[in-house]
This record gives sequence, C-alpha cells and structure tokens, in this order.
Amino acid sequence: MGQGCFARTGTLILPFGEVNSLPVQLRGIRMAATVDELTIRYVDGGVELVKELDKVVLSKGAWTTVLFKYQDWDGRKQDYGPVRFSIRRYQKRNDRYQQKSKFNISSADQARKLIAALEGWTGEH
Repeated sequence: MGQGCFARTGTLILPFGEVNSLPVQLRGIRMAATVDELTIRYVDGGVELVKELDKVVLSKGAWTTVLFKYQDWDGRKQDYGPVRFSIRRYQKRNDRYQQKSKFNISSADQARKLIAALEGWTGEH
C-alpha cells in the first residue's frame, strides 16, 4: 500500500487506485500510532458527527483499552444528543493501533448500573 496516510475527515490520501483495495472499516479512518492519538472523534463534510468529551486509558501495551465519553450529532435537531460512553480495545500491529472491539454504554443509567455491578464484585462501595 506504500506510504498512504489515513485522515479522519472521510478523505483518504493514498497512491492512486488503492482506495478501493482497502477493507471497508479502514476507508476514511486515520490509524493512530500512539495511545494519545486514539480518538472516537469523527468529522465528515465539515460536521463533527462524534464529539469526544473525554478519554481515560485503562490499559496500555500491545493491547490497549480506552474509555471514551462522547456525544453524537443529531442532524434532525441540529444539536448533540445525550452523553454516551464507549470502551474500545485496540491491538498495536506494525506500529499502528487497530480497533478490535467496542462496547457502547448508551445512557447514564446504564453507566450507573455498570458501576454498581463492578463495585459489588470488587468489594468497593
């Protein structure tokens, strides 16, 4: 694939003709080289469709786990929706982080239930 560069703006900068050879999940996504570069933020057509509010790195290494706090853009309302959370797992291969799995927490209520369960299991209150 050469010296191609991925951009999170929905635009790929690659040698001519190589865009369609990419797996669908890599088209338009910049691959992070460091943990600090990992983001859930997504911009398309000049609109920030996913706004990252905060990030906590839960573990680092060949497998990295990150908790994101974010909001999705609601085009109908022309405003951001409720705060959501996502736990994402990345594997570092060839000096780039690749997302391997994710779990989205869709509401503050679901987050509180998850916190309560974890506190109960770990014996912390």
